[in-house]
Amino acid sequence: MPEPTVPVPVVPVPTPPVPADSPAAALGPTALVLGVLSAVGACVPALTLITLPWTIIGGALAVTFGAAGIHYARHGTGRLWAAATGTVLGAVALAAVATLIGAFG
Repeated sequence: MPEPTVPVPVVPVPTPPVPADSPAAALGPTALVLGVLSAVGACVPALTLITLPWTIIGGALAVTFGAAGIHYARHGTGRLWAAATGTVLGAVALAAVATLIGAFG
């Protein structure tokens, strides 16, 4: 007579995280959004005086997040173009604010 088989429980195998799951993948797009908002706030005359403090903060954060995003994108996590564009736009916004403060300050 054959021996009865005992069912073996199936244990799911954990899948390794993909690089897109890392929070570092969001640094480039975050820098891009902050850079665009800061550049628009600094370069549109009707918005400049209203958004000046937010433009400084957003531009500084765009440069910071963009630099970190470029670092991670070179290691394969995130998008390089978004991080680089956000960094440049944040720097443009900070330069525009510094020029305005220097000219009228």
